[in-house]
Amino acid sequence: MMKCPVCGNGNLVKVNDIVSEIEGHFFIESGKRCTECSEEFINEKQGQKTIEIAKRMGIWGTPLRLHRKLSKSGRGTILRIPSDVEKDFKLKGSEDVLISKIGKNKLLIEINA
Repeated sequence: MMKCPVCGNGNLVKVNDIVSEIEGHFFIESGKRCTECSEEFINEKQGQKTIEIAKRMGIWGTPLRLHRKLSKSGRGTILRIPSDVEKDFKLKGSEDVLISKIGKNKLLIEINA
């Protein structure tokens, strides 16, 4: 049996019920799951198959990577969104957003619908 690379304690066992979510669509995949920490590892072939299906469905896009400078305003920091992105997302400027920290230096910005 293979040891879990995340926790180092559990064993990886084959499973056929790993649920992946892309843009509100759920995919059931096979792979391995740790018996201790429940970390899941999707089989590479299975992951590629899911990506191909998501691309055909039009829900697997190219990540948007914009380089911008932050600005100060009063006691806060401002991130300006380019007008083409504003138009694509149909932003009015009054939306509520959820900002999540991911790792050491990444932010995820989600528009609350």
